[in-house]
Amino acid sequence: MKFGITAKLFLAIFATCMLVVITMHWGTRVSFERGFIDYIKRSNNQRIELLGNALADQYQLHGDWRFLRNNDRFVYQLLRSFEQNLEEGKNLPPHGLRTQIWVVDAQRKKLVGPGGPLPDEGPRRAINVNGTLVGWVMSTPVERLTRDADISFDAQQRRTSWLIVGLAGLLAAAVTWLTARGLLAPVKRLVGGTHQLAAGNFSSRVETGTQDELGRLANDFNQLAMSLEKNDAMRREFMADISHELRTPLSILRGELEALQDGVRQPTGASLSSLQAEVTILTKLVDDLHQLSLSNSGALAYRKDRVDAIHILAIAVASFRERFMIKGLELTLSLPDKAWIFGDADRLTQLFLNLLENSLRYTDVPGSVALEGWIRDDNLTLRWRDSAPGVEDKQLTRIFERFYRTEGSRNRASGGSGLGLAICQNIVDAHGGTISAAHSASGGLQITVQLPLYPRAPRTL
Repeated sequence: MKFGITAKLFLAIFATCMLVVITMHWGTRVSFERGFIDYIKRSNNQRIELLGNALADQYQLHGDWRFLRNNDRFVYQLLRSFEQNLEEGKNLPPHGLRTQIWVVDAQRKKLVGPGGPLPDEGPRRAINVNGTLVGWVMSTPVERLTRDADISFDAQQRRTSWLIVGLAGLLAAAVTWLTARGLLAPVKRLVGGTHQLAAGNFSSRVETGTQDELGRLANDFNQLAMSLEKNDAMRREFMADISHELRTPLSILRGELEALQDGVRQPTGASLSSLQAEVTILTKLVDDLHQLSLSNSGALAYRKDRVDAIHILAIAVASFRERFMIKGLELTLSLPDKAWIFGDADRLTQLFLNLLENSLRYTDVPGSVALEGWIRDDNLTLRWRDSAPGVEDKQLTRIFERFYRTEGSRNRASGGSGLGLAICQNIVDAHGGTISAAHSASGGLQITVQLPLYPRAPRTL
């Protein structure tokens, strides 16, 4: 039979409680029995001492033991008077005679006491009168309970003790069961939520009612579920976007090829150029997808070294100047002389080329693109500002998502795949920087990149 975690926790706590209760029970019993026997011994020794003193006074009064010989009643009356005095003084409770008592003379001849031989062991008290030994008071040793009242009292205490153990066991069982259920309730909720996640229900959430470790674990579970739900939605969107992006050029290629096969169109230079353009679009899209997948998984090769980011940016700008001039866009620069960072020159070139390509594609003619840079607080800040068209506020938060393109001039007609800015963000993150989008003062889009400077001073070249 397999036990659940609730039953296991219940058994563990309950067994521990019962072990403690039974150990305390036996410890209390042993302590009580030993203490009770010691109490009876002290009580008996006190009675013998009192009886010895009283008999010494009586012997001195009568001059011999004739008044006491075979007079057991006299000794019994003395003992009863001792019991009453002790009870009134609250020194000892009256328990009657628990041991047998003998009184003998100096030659150890019995004066009073039960028949049979005198005890060899046990408490005894010498009776001296004017410095002369005239007799002894002897008693049987107290090693166990012999009196019916004492035995009954001990049995009653034993029954009461076991009754307390039973009640404590029932109380421990009830409290342990409630505690186990209460402690494991969050765990069961987490188990149920995990099963739902494993079944593909990423909308599953668990209640977080506490602030302890289980509460923090539930919060982490909810965060994990939210991440999985978001990733699943992004995966579905990603697959839909890929299908959409590939379907358009493939449909055009298929239509062109079928037209050529049917003789509707002739294999002229224009038709072949159209096919080549669609193939170029497909190639660019596949390359972008490959780059994005590598950057997302961290598989992009980064060979970082101390590089001058301004020099790399200047080379990238030089390769775009003619394209800006042909399109009719004005490109202005305001950059520091040098800015040393710890980065990969190839990936930084890819970053700058993507941002320049983005401004070139999505800026209407006539227009302008301003590139500014400055160094502050051990960071290099680069800002791209282009003219109209701009983007809406809600679009700024999604502009770095894969396949996302805004409406208007910033759409598919411009030839972009919607992956350039997503790749840029991954490259900036890999360099420990930040990238953000905002509205440009000239009516377009503003992209700001911030990269940490190299910690050491530039070397002399």
